[in-house]
Amino acid sequence: MGVFDSLKSKFAKPYKSIGIDEAKELIASGATLVDVRDASEWRTGHAAAAKHVPLDRLRTSTAGIPQAKPVVAICASGMRSQTAAGILAAKGYDAYTVRGGMSAWRRAGEPTR
Repeated sequence: MGVFDSLKSKFAKPYKSIGIDEAKELIASGATLVDVRDASEWRTGHAAAAKHVPLDRLRTSTAGIPQAKPVVAICASGMRSQTAAGILAAKGYDAYTVRGGMSAWRRAGEPTR
């Protein structure tokens, strides 16, 4: 392994960043969708399949999120969900973050409730 490969693996993110279509496929296949926004953001609308676990809570508890399935984290724009995916990956989850968050979800015309 060369120096570049060594550095690349050392700094690689432990989770995957995905778009809306791939997120929908994972969710349809049984992945857990976790919305990490705060309560006021959650009330403005969220994906129907989402489980609400604010990022602050996720830092201390996985709140019953099954570890046997992939977990897809989503927030408003994709920044907090990256942090959430990193936390989940560090705890042994197969973790993903949705690029663009709920903003991208809504732009794609996906339903919210």
